[in-house]
Amino acid sequence: MKQKKNPGLLHRYKENPILTAKDWPYPIHSVFNPGATKLKDGTTLLLCRVEDRTGKSHLCAARSINGIDDWKIDAEPTFMADPEKFPEELWGIEDPRITFIPELNQYAVVYTAYSKEGPGVALAFTKDFQVFERYGMILQPEDKDAALLPRKIEGRWVMIHRPIGAHGAHMWISYSSDLKQWGDHKMMLEARLGGWWDANKIGLSPPPIETPQGWLVIYHGVRHNASGALYRLGLALFDLNTPELCLKRGQEWIFGAEEPYEQRGDVDNVIFPCGYTLDADGDTLNIYYGAADTSIALATCSVKVLLEWLVKQ
Repeated sequence: MKQKKNPGLLHRYKENPILTAKDWPYPIHSVFNPGATKLKDGTTLLLCRVEDRTGKSHLCAARSINGIDDWKIDAEPTFMADPEKFPEELWGIEDPRITFIPELNQYAVVYTAYSKEGPGVALAFTKDFQVFERYGMILQPEDKDAALLPRKIEGRWVMIHRPIGAHGAHMWISYSSDLKQWGDHKMMLEARLGGWWDANKIGLSPPPIETPQGWLVIYHGVRHNASGALYRLGLALFDLNTPELCLKRGQEWIFGAEEPYEQRGDVDNVIFPCGYTLDADGDTLNIYYGAADTSIALATCSVKVLLEWLVKQ
């Protein structure tokens, strides 16, 4: 029986990794898990998770005209934890997801705030990635891997997140009228059981991609084995108007750690995207991901091809 080939849906940039600690204008330990967006002038902005030499993380912006190289990195941290005003940020802030909200004409930055009780979901808004308005922790520990949808559905804001409870780590969706109080919680994707690549623990990777067919979600699954954990990516499609309704879920993982910079680092065998940009053709995705919790890498793919593959599953 011939073994199926890897679908090859995502294509690594040949010069990966594109950003490492050596590129930083001030001393750091590692840089990974960036949120991403395209600014109005077409510049790609990555809001990178930076771990300093205390072990805590902050966020720092890097900008590039082509989204590949010649990065201009802020000379100082862009967005620091503020534990005096926001005690839930005591042990740092991590893993941002960026969504531009046309109705507000602002960028929503959903990030993990690390408190004494564990990680929780925090929210901030910015127009320029220089000045931020913090909303504080909006979903209590233990919860993370969260992003806002770019528009309201039936008059309410929508957030995807990943709480951990007695029954596992699954993807949930919640609704809000004011972006501060969240409720009407529903499970939208359940981690599978047994020997699956996404058994027991899953979570949102970059923010969902709105397509005519539905919300295309790239999510990560974690499989534990004798040597540790394997982080891989899969696909699922959700209804545009009822986003907790899963229309299609891929059976196989589509992207995993294969290259040395993904297999060896502070945390081996981890690929973890928090952001993407979409090219002017409306089809080419540039996915920015953390590699082994040590550096930032880039992979490209086609939205059309991802959807075609998913439909055939």
